[in-house]
Amino acid sequence: MAASGHRKVVSRRDNRGSRRSWCCSFGIPPESPENLSCARSKTTQKSEILSKSGNSFPSSPLSSRTGLVIVGLIDRRRILSPGRVSPIDSDAAPDPVRDIVPDTSSVNDGGAPLESETFHSTEEKLLTPEGPEIYQAPSLNRSLSTATREQSCSPVFDVRLSLKGKNEGCLVLELDSEVLSANSSVFADLISDCRRNSGGGSAAKLCRIEVPDVENLSVYRETIELMFLEDITRRLLKMGVSRAIDVLEVSAGITFTKGILSCLKYIEAVPWSEDDEEKLKKLFTKFAFNNATAREVLGRLHSLDQVDSQQHLAMQLIWSITSGADASARNELKSLVTGLLSKSSVYEKGAISLNKEDLYVVCQNCLSSLVRLFGETSDSAREKSGKEENGKPLIEQISRQVDNLNWLLEILLERQMAEDFVDMWADQGDLLRIHELVSPMIRYELSRVSAYIFIALGRGKLHCRLEARSQVLQAWFGPMLVDFGWLQRCRKGLEIKTLEEAMGQALLTLPLKQQHWLFMEWFRCFSRNGTECPNLGKAFQIWWRRCFLRAPEIRTVESR
Repeated sequence: MAASGHRKVVSRRDNRGSRRSWCCSFGIPPESPENLSCARSKTTQKSEILSKSGNSFPSSPLSSRTGLVIVGLIDRRRILSPGRVSPIDSDAAPDPVRDIVPDTSSVNDGGAPLESETFHSTEEKLLTPEGPEIYQAPSLNRSLSTATREQSCSPVFDVRLSLKGKNEGCLVLELDSEVLSANSSVFADLISDCRRNSGGGSAAKLCRIEVPDVENLSVYRETIELMFLEDITRRLLKMGVSRAIDVLEVSAGITFTKGILSCLKYIEAVPWSEDDEEKLKKLFTKFAFNNATAREVLGRLHSLDQVDSQQHLAMQLIWSITSGADASARNELKSLVTGLLSKSSVYEKGAISLNKEDLYVVCQNCLSSLVRLFGETSDSAREKSGKEENGKPLIEQISRQVDNLNWLLEILLERQMAEDFVDMWADQGDLLRIHELVSPMIRYELSRVSAYIFIALGRGKLHCRLEARSQVLQAWFGPMLVDFGWLQRCRKGLEIKTLEEAMGQALLTLPLKQQHWLFMEWFRCFSRNGTECPNLGKAFQIWWRRCFLRAPEIRTVESR
């Protein structure tokens, strides 16, 4: 009997077990004295594969009632000669399920432009040498069938969809043209063109549609399967968010409207990971979804109506933190906002622009509060009680404002806007006068601000003009010497060794005459108080060498 491109491979059973007639490379050779051993080995091999896959036999009622048949995942490693046929019973019923060969290779989701052509039997069949494996098709969506189809005992598989992956894998599906056309306008046009080109548009002729360069064969197959399901949401719940986004991309590519709406509704109602968010952003730049659910999903990706600018919102956060009362919550929020505003933040490609003047307004507000609180400590009665009218200790309120100033200095240093902070701190004459009057257990808080400025200067993080460095060191170096013992006992995150090294390096940035006065002040303090004073011995040695040991060499060079 001649081979025909529109003839389906048949199967039948007898009392001896499963036996199928074969055509081309999809069938199993009939039993005969010549190939009896071959047939037995093929039957044994197929039984082992079926037991591993756990799927039903293709001619069982369960598989024959489906509206989707997976023909196979085809590999290009083996090519059999086309046209090799064996006798086929003309009265045998066609088998709606084909054998398939699995291919586990897959990459990302999506597909490429579609091509349509009629199927011919003379085309080469490509199979792997491992043997066939059968997959069970999904349940049929009866609502999409016509009255004539409902009366039929089995669906008509009149479309062969070949999905060719980028990695040269291939998946072949035999489908019902009515279900495919009803769900996808892209496939409807291709099927219509195929019928028209084949002449007459007969539904009995097998139409072939080829999809090249599919990135993920399994995602594409799952998307096609959704066309045959009544409850798509239940399947999406099993898939998860990431897989549903992949299915949404394929559905958008083939204009599967029901799949698009179902995926969007599911995705909008569940939480996302950061990877899911990035995938959705790329998907929304690739496709335009014009429906209310899509706008709700898009509203979770970015603000459609920008109420406040990013800069204004950042300043609101800073004001809230500096005016907060709970120390634990304030420290937690400081760490959070610092990470968000940092130039190396993982949440922003570029740093958030903050207005310099706005930041210094917050700094000035904290300084004004600090001056007011220190002024209240001059009242001996309040200093003894250490209480404010609201019950909060003054030392706690002073420490809060100092923490705020040091945190603001950290933000300014990150953005290289801290030069004016040095001028502002050097000009605090009121605080310098109060420092001499109040108790050491309170006044040392002021030296915590000076310590962070000295560390920034000594480690090269703060670049300012000579006048500013000279003024701030001359103003606050003396108070730092007398408060150093309290700073050692109440560090509050301050690194004492780092402070000592940075103070010495900061002094060395001044002219030698100014260094002479400040180093001599340190030498007298250290000789009286010892460890209660910072150890600047290394910096003192450098100053000594520069002043005396190398002076003749410098004069000799100048004389030349």
